[in-house]
Amino acid sequence: MEETYTNPVGEITDIGDPFVIKHQDQYYMYATSAPDFGFKVWESTDLVNWEEKALALDSGLEGNRWGTGDFWAPEVINYQDKFYMTYSARDEDGHLKIALAVSDNPIGPFINLKAPLFDRGMSYIDGHILIDQGVPYLYYVKDCSENIINGVHTSQIFVQEMSKDLLELKGEPTLVVEPSQSWEGISESWQWNEGPFVLKHEGTYYLMYSANVYSSSDYSIGYATADNPLGPWKKYKNNPILVKDLENGISGPGHNSVISSPDDSELFIVYHIHTYPDMPNGNRTMSIDRLYFEDGILKVEGPTSTPQPVPSKSK
Repeated sequence: MEETYTNPVGEITDIGDPFVIKHQDQYYMYATSAPDFGFKVWESTDLVNWEEKALALDSGLEGNRWGTGDFWAPEVINYQDKFYMTYSARDEDGHLKIALAVSDNPIGPFINLKAPLFDRGMSYIDGHILIDQGVPYLYYVKDCSENIINGVHTSQIFVQEMSKDLLELKGEPTLVVEPSQSWEGISESWQWNEGPFVLKHEGTYYLMYSANVYSSSDYSIGYATADNPLGPWKKYKNNPILVKDLENGISGPGHNSVISSPDDSELFIVYHIHTYPDMPNGNRTMSIDRLYFEDGILKVEGPTSTPQPVPSKSK
């Protein structure tokens, strides 16, 4: 009988922005999970069954005493034999800023390497590092809490090349995407493009992002494509590609990452949904669904709420 899983996975609640990496046949998931003081990490062998392992980043540790709260959206990469975490937190001056931390292993402890990574006197969140042909790039969000354009609070995604040691940004910020499609304009006065995640397929770069407010059932995922990490980027005309299904208890699918199955034969999108779809708020849980490409179009088999074949374990 075929092995199956049913979303949400891992029996994990009260999280958001799940980000998964794979290292030595183990998966590690980081999420907005201890917003007052840091981030938890979970471990899995199959993407379905998860065990909470540790507080990966603890702002109370020596070297980490930066950030007064709002610890959001951690992401981790394995780069030059170390693990680097980008995350957002609120600085003492009241602005949200992005920090860079490092650890020798994926469980942590992660210790700040540079906090903040940059400071422009405004709020920035959702740092995402892409390493492409040995060159690191940082995608990040100019947050709508302070970024007001023509009277509209607007979250925009930007990109810059990074130095090889990840400590400096090079050149000027390049706009990647901003709210421009009708589905992104549920609110007239507050609009979002946030949570960037970039993957490369057959020479094309696909930037996945979320729009609308995370606490709304309308939080959804779209994507844009480019031939270069710096763009120019073009949004997919049939966005969004992952939306709510309230009849089946799925509300606010968003802020995703992408990871391969244990045998690397399949891709999965990892995203959060509201734990209580009738009362959408910051309490979210994690779902996974298959992601694939068809004639250059990125597609997701979801969101699902029925039993699905488990991620492939052997070729």
